Formats: sequence, structure tokens, C-alpha cells
Amino acid sequence: MRKLKIKNERLTRGWFAIGSSPAFSSAPLPTPSFLIFNLEFLIPAMPAKGSSHTPSTNVSTKHHAMPTPANTPNVRKIGIGELSKAKNPATLVSMVAAHGNSISLSAWSAYAAGRNPFAPLAAVNATRDPIAARFAGETRALLLIARGDTAAGLAMVDAVRTNGAPIDLRLAAAQLLFAADRPAEARALLTGDDPVLAGLREGAPAKASLGFGVSRLLARVAADLAAQQGPVPLSIALASGALRAEPGNDRARLLLADALSRDRATDRALAVLDGVDAGSPFAAAAAAARITVLANAGRTADALALAQARAERTDATTGDWQRYADRLATAERPADAAPWYRRIIDSNGMASDWAAWLQYGGALDQAGDWPGAERALEKALALAPSEPLALNYLGYARAERGEDLPGATKLLERANALRPLDGSIVDSLGWAYHLSGDTRRALPLLERAAAGDPTNAEIGEHLGDAYWALGRRYEARYAWRAAVLTATTADAARITAKLADGLPSRR
Repeated sequence: MRKLKIKNERLTRGWFAIGSSPAFSSAPLPTPSFLIFNLEFLIPAMPAKGSSHTPSTNVSTKHHAMPTPANTPNVRKIGIGELSKAKNPATLVSMVAAHGNSISLSAWSAYAAGRNPFAPLAAVNATRDPIAARFAGETRALLLIARGDTAAGLAMVDAVRTNGAPIDLRLAAAQLLFAADRPAEARALLTGDDPVLAGLREGAPAKASLGFGVSRLLARVAADLAAQQGPVPLSIALASGALRAEPGNDRARLLLADALSRDRATDRALAVLDGVDAGSPFAAAAAAARITVLANAGRTADALALAQARAERTDATTGDWQRYADRLATAERPADAAPWYRRIIDSNGMASDWAAWLQYGGALDQAGDWPGAERALEKALALAPSEPLALNYLGYARAERGEDLPGATKLLERANALRPLDGSIVDSLGWAYHLSGDTRRALPLLERAAAGDPTNAEIGEHLGDAYWALGRRYEARYAWRAAVLTATTADAARITAKLADGLPSRR
């Protein structure tokens, strides 16, 4: 049975992997070379392996170097290690000022020097770069608040929020407002039930300074890169630079831990998370990040034990329950995961969350409780009748069991119409056609799904079954041989038997 391929991103990833709730995340950057304030100074002139500046021993210039913009042919390429070694914000700014038109950083430098900070921002108009304009606009909003023009600054924050404001802008603006003794306006920017936002609403003032501006700006770019799983060395450099500029920026600390974890520097990532104080608004996020770091490193038992300890606390949140349930599901313990998913549903405000019902139904299904699973999956679909994931799971589960094949196929056809490029859904629909006896109609769909996800053992097995049913024995065994390479132990035994004996004749 297909594993449930959905996660409640707000709860399971949150502030660590992408740095913000997707509801608040910004539009993606097209490529790191287009970052605002011309990040030429960050172009990785990669040192040789073993150099003290190399973030890890498996970094290659080929995969991480960025092209120098054509209009700056003589820019010196500063090694990524140099950024993290800068000893203060002024050093960071001077590095940029000497090696590119650092519009937003120059504005913060001007503010710190007592000059007009908006003059450098005017240069963005000549760039005709929408990403440069976006960062400059966010910088202008913060500088307006820093200079006491709160109404104009908040108006700009609201304008950016309308276009999908990043959470970082709201956090930075709120901190400046708290420092200016404007708590009501600050809290208005921090609405939501996320523990980080709740902690920040208690008051997290930060005075405008060069360190504040540089740190928030570098962390802002690091968050964008993390959202796209961008170049890890660059993410490490940016987050390290943000912490150099302001050591108390726990937002940057989480981003650095994420980048180090992706660079397989597990111990360093855990050490960075140790720097988040227990009283920090980001403390809960750091605890969740520790679980993710351990899991990413293959330390499954440690991750599970820590997730359990968090979930069983008297002050545990739905996020803690979610992480523990997900870890149990990953550990192939769906019967243990199901009650925790149910606890999430029964908590305040979650009974109408289709994703929570889908995860609960998936756990029951994998635990062997199909009647209970079907009720939960039907509830998920009732709450989200146009959600492809809900349509796909219920339709596929019924088709696999031979229950109401025409109805199950209709569910999958609706899912495919809504998300035609999703290989899992394409495979589900093709498999339903095959089970209904229309293998010729199924085959193109199964071939397309397998081409899009060649390492998916389940899809490969389906394709082999379809080939066999059509008398294409050689191609069937080829598909099964490919599938067995990535199959689980139990699935591999079944596929191996097909390789030896084929399939029985269908009547």
C-alpha cells in the first residue's frame, strides 16, 4: 500500500528547513546570482579541499560557483569563508561596498553613519531588477520605522504583505516597534498560533543599528536560499555572517543549523542549536530542529526519543505531537502514530483540517484498520473535495482493494485533472485502469509515471505488471528488475517472485 505522501509543513518543517511558514514565505528567487545588492562578493572562489575556508570536504566548484555578472567583470571573488570570518558589521559592509553596488546594505551603513539612508535605495530604480526592488522595499520599510516614521513604515510592510510578505520582514519590523515602545503595532504583525510568534508577542525589542540591518538582511537572503534548497556553502556563509553581525539573532542561528545539517555537519549543527537560550522565542523551534538534524543524520532512535520526550511534556503543542507522529510513521509504526494524529484532530481548531484527517486515515490504513481509515479519508475529502491528495489516497486505497472500482477511478480522474503532472497520481489512475481490465489505456500513464520517477519501486512494479498483462514479457522483467533495486525488503521478495514466475493468467 502506498505510503501517505503529505506533511503538515507548518508543523513539521516550520522555522527550521524553510525558515518560515509557507503562508508567509516570499516568492522564490530565480537563481542565487540575481540576489539583491549584487552578491558578487559571495561568489564562491572555492578554495582547495582541506582549506580552512572549505565548509565541508565534499564541496566542488562545479556545483556551487555562480557566474560573475557581465557588468562587473573585474569584481574580486571573495571566498565564502571570508564572510563568516568578518568580525563586525562594518567589515561586512566594507566587503560589499568594495565589490558591488550593495543597495540595501549601503542604506543601513548610511543610517548608522547618520546620513540619509534612502539615497542609496534610490539606485534600485536603475537596476530594473524586481528582486533588487523587493529587497530595497523591505529595507525602506524597516528604515522608516527605525527613523520614527511608523505609519509610513507599516504602510510599506502592509503593501509587501499583500504581495506575499516574508515572515522575516514582519519579525524585524515588530522588533523595532517593541524597541520604540509601540507594542500594539508590533503584536499586530505577529498574529498566529505558531509558538515562535506567540513568544515574540511577549516582547522582543531590538534597536536599529548597523548590526541589526546587516544581520536581518543576510538572514533574509539565507532564508530564501533555504526555501529552495540552494547552494549549501552560500547558505552557511550568509547565516554565519548574520550571526557575526548580531550574535543574538536566533533566526539566523536556525538557518545556519539547517545549512550545516544539509552539509552533513551534524555535530556542528547541534552545537549551533545549543546556542539558542531556553528563554528565547525560538527555543521550541530549536528543539524541533534538533529532531530534524538527528533524523537527517540517520540517528533515527535519537530523533524518535527526543520527539517522544517533547510530545509527552505537559506543555506539548500540536507541533510536538505532529513531529512525534511523523517520526513513528517513518519508523514503520503506524499503529503507534495513529493516536497521536487523532490527538491533533481533537485539539482546538484542528477538527476541520483536512490534512490532519488524511494523515490519521493514512496511519490507520497502514496499521490495518481499513474501516476506520476509510471513515477518516472520507472526512478529509468532505472537508477538501477538490484536494488532489485526498482524492488520490482514497481512490487508490479503494482501487487496491477492488472496492467500487468505477467510483474509485472517478476520484482518481478528478485528482489527475487537478494535478496532471503529479507522477504519483498519474500512476494511481493508470493502476486503476489496469485493475479495471483496461490495461492498454493504463500503459501510457504508467510509462509516464515511471519516466518521471524511475526510482519509485511501486510505480516500477505496476509498470511491469501492465507489460506482463499485455504479453510484453521482456519489458515486464526489465521494469521489475529496476523496481527491486529500490524496493523495501518485503516488496523486493514479492517482485523477485514475479521475476522468477511471472504473473498468473488473469480471467
